[in-house]
Amino acid sequence: MARTGTDDAVILERHGEIAVVRLNRPDRLNAFTNAMCYRLIEIFDETDTDDEVRAVVLTGTGRAFCAGADLAAGGDTFVLGDDPETGGAPADTGGQVTLRIYRSLKPVIAAINGPAAGVGVTMTLPADIRIASDTAKFGFVFTRRGLVPEACSTWFLPRAVGISTAVEWTVGGKMVPVTEALDRGLVREVVPADQVLDRALEVARELVSGTSPVSAALTRQLMWRMLGASEPEVAHRAESIGIYVRGSSDDVREGVDAFLEKRDPKFPDRVSDGLPDLFE
Repeated sequence: MARTGTDDAVILERHGEIAVVRLNRPDRLNAFTNAMCYRLIEIFDETDTDDEVRAVVLTGTGRAFCAGADLAAGGDTFVLGDDPETGGAPADTGGQVTLRIYRSLKPVIAAINGPAAGVGVTMTLPADIRIASDTAKFGFVFTRRGLVPEACSTWFLPRAVGISTAVEWTVGGKMVPVTEALDRGLVREVVPADQVLDRALEVARELVSGTSPVSAALTRQLMWRMLGASEPEVAHRAESIGIYVRGSSDDVREGVDAFLEKRDPKFPDRVSDGLPDLFE
């Protein structure tokens, strides 16, 4: 396992082909800061351009995943200055992180190792799979702080758990036990606390084993973007472009040959060389 950035509040570890992004302020229950926002964005830029990285696991250090925004400033925590360019509301930092994870070219698994509240839970919503510790609980607590939901959660959460559950959890703002989160579909599975990272790594490797990195990236884009498509014809057009451009690729030749020869494929195409635009 290789590690970089160990002095930061967010650190990047390598477990072979899997990058582990770790929130690393355990003394503050990994409470979220602006610096963490910008570092998370930088790290996902790094993992996107590193062809040795096939998937990303997002987790926390210590007994919590993330307690939400750092409230060290007290009642002024959410007093924000105007955007210098527009003079209006600045972009929500949680939303900036969520959108960056949404745009990831690698699959993302959230290994939620403990309680997650506020931005600590909303940042996990664009993950493709969420695996939770049996010590986890979830708090969409914005109304209890006088706020409204953030980090694009009003788009992601209803799509994950349905509109009724999303309204119940966000308007009521109560902590959601992990058993309810599992029952309502927020998390895929619940495992003992000491197994959550290992299980996430196992699932990540299952996702990328024997698959084309370029095709995996395009498939992830298709799935997420088609959630907002107005009609199936939009998906039909994007998929048709994908089949057309990938059909003559070296990856497809290798994939078919490997299947016929009953061997593991070695896909030559690289994500860092660029992806075709399927969304004309």
